[in-house]
Amino acid sequence: SGQSLAALAAQIEARGALPPVDRWNPDHCGDSDMRIARDGTWVHQGSPIGRESMVRLFSTILRREPDGSHVLVTPVEKLSIAVEDAPFIAVELKTEGQGPDRSLAFRLNVGDLVAAGSDNAITLRAKEDGPHPYLHVRGGLEALIGRSVYYELMNLALEENCGGGRVGLWSGGVFF
Repeated sequence: SGQSLAALAAQIEARGALPPVDRWNPDHCGDSDMRIARDGTWVHQGSPIGRESMVRLFSTILRREPDGSHVLVTPVEKLSIAVEDAPFIAVELKTEGQGPDRSLAFRLNVGDLVAAGSDNAITLRAKEDGPHPYLHVRGGLEALIGRSVYYELMNLALEENCGGGRVGLWSGGVFF
């Protein structure tokens, strides 16, 4: 949390490219017997996956299909995975700057770092229990912005927009 956004961006670059799941199109092979719970817990055959490295690995081969379903895909296999809400949770926020110069970066529950901007939009969806904020991660995959991070964003937005007008925040040159 003490790192600058430039240092975080360097970490994102150093991680290297994710597998090219968008180019892999094997036949559907079945169900993985896995699900991602609403709280971001990855579950296999009814038991939480406790090894963070396994969850991280599975998260790199996750893909959202055009019909909205999710699959785990390799060059030779495609398995369905149930996702209760969003496959990821944004659990930490780093912010630098103010107004149009602000940058927002999020750490996900799987360790990924995502900077909000034109490629990674923040959206709000109305649901029965109120608004739910999401961050686009990649390829149609989203992260639910965790409650504490959401409150942090709202406090920043209210402080920055205390003079009236639209309530929101800038990041990467985009107003959300």
